[in-house]
Amino acid sequence: MKGLLIVDMQKISFTPETPRFDAEGVVKRINSLSDYFRKNGDKVIFIQHDGSKGNFCIPGSVEWEIIESLNVDNTDIIVGKTANDSFYNSNLNEILKGFGIEEIVITGCATDFCVDATVKSALTNNYKVTVIANGHTTANRPHLNADKIIEHYNWIWKEMIPVNGNIAVVDLENYLNSLNTIVLV
Repeated sequence: MKGLLIVDMQKISFTPETPRFDAEGVVKRINSLSDYFRKNGDKVIFIQHDGSKGNFCIPGSVEWEIIESLNVDNTDIIVGKTANDSFYNSNLNEILKGFGIEEIVITGCATDFCVDATVKSALTNNYKVTVIANGHTTANRPHLNADKIIEHYNWIWKEMIPVNGNIAVVDLENYLNSLNTIVLV
């Protein structure tokens, strides 16, 4: 069984004041992927950031909610987190192991923070990781535009040599094509 992680796709990050690179395209790709996972009996797991020192993104607040343009099903799992790393002090690892999930696909928001920390932690926890190269987003930073940040992290993850787990970075079309490939011997 596989697990799709959808990291921090919350209303606080998708406002006119906080635009994200290719947000509409990323949402469409995540929706396509989550629909595929559900049809195949795999797990869709939404990760939600739960608050911070400055009363940011408090559970139950509007800013904390998952954006409305994402398809959420009543069979999906919601995991709260309080750090960039979705595994740290959360029950994510227990949930994945409980369902026998050894392979995870990662998408979401905050490429340079929460997505990156989650990718690295997943490897440390010995998962087979696929990052959807066009399935994560971030905002422009003072020193670098979002598209370059995404390009940079996709390159970093492709070049990693993890001690545990393994990693692939592919765009959604190639990922879905790889799942539909039948190898004849």
